[in-house]
Amino acid sequence: MKVLLWHVHGSWTTSFVHGRHDYLVPVVPDRGPDGRGRAQTWDWPSSTVEVTPQQLAAAARAGGGHPHRPDVVVLQRPHDAALLEAWTGLRAGVDVPAVHVEHNTPRGDVDDWRHPLADQDRVRVVHVTHFNAAVWDTGRAPTDVVEHAVPDPGPLWHGSEPRLSAVVNEPVRRTRVAGTDLLARVAVSVPVDVYGMGVEALPDAFPALSTGLHEDLPQAAMHARVAAHRAYLHAYRWTSLGLALVEAMTLGSPVLVLATTAAGESVPPEAGLVTSDVDALARAARVLAHDHEEAAWRGKAARAHALDRFGMERFHREWDRVLEGAA
Repeated sequence: MKVLLWHVHGSWTTSFVHGRHDYLVPVVPDRGPDGRGRAQTWDWPSSTVEVTPQQLAAAARAGGGHPHRPDVVVLQRPHDAALLEAWTGLRAGVDVPAVHVEHNTPRGDVDDWRHPLADQDRVRVVHVTHFNAAVWDTGRAPTDVVEHAVPDPGPLWHGSEPRLSAVVNEPVRRTRVAGTDLLARVAVSVPVDVYGMGVEALPDAFPALSTGLHEDLPQAAMHARVAAHRAYLHAYRWTSLGLALVEAMTLGSPVLVLATTAAGESVPPEAGLVTSDVDALARAARVLAHDHEEAAWRGKAARAHALDRFGMERFHREWDRVLEGAA
């Protein structure tokens, strides 16, 4: 079928568009948030096609059978449905089948965690973790869970550098959410390289994170670099899970993870350490930095678990069920 979705989360979309469907990705002249088009730093298949708002509008007028007329729309942000209607006149869940992927954990006071789609029953809300499904109040909206998946880059980890890696976009602006201050605490014990967008702001805010900064590398280059580090450090306080953590495990890297949100159910004990004790994370980092052999066997356990739980075949099988049910 033809699936319309916006390029919102690059890593998740990379996994999603490697399915068996044709994918329509909106593009606008400045490639802003409402029309980024195809990814510039990820490898997407030729079945993913850029479409302009004008092309989508023409397809809506032409009706079924038009190459740019979607069979189902995947919404990911609260305003995606309004954007679809403004561009095409089509109403999500009424004129065209739709599902909404909830990538994020709720914000604000716990009593206010009611989902924007909670008061309707035409668009299914699909959570990316069971934790998300448990904490959001989705009211009478139908819900489902399809956990993350990542393409397998192969067992690239060799851990030759006794340093930790972390992947965080905008680590200064998102200090509390991403746990950037916790990365800095651990970096006092074992140096931490940080990968992502906006990392150049780190030296002024966190001197302990002033070396080993890697700005927005292409995915393959980042994988190669992360694979060289002794272990991956994941200090997010509040996130659905974090695909970079799953990618690191798939590479074969051991992981040191703050025990929040879905981390406890997603990372086995033998893969490294999952704890809310930041000092314990630092102690484990020192052990792995000095013991490559332990890091290696823990990394093998991490990879085996990631391939089993976060494999692409399972992901696309579950998404096919959701999309076919909607359409």
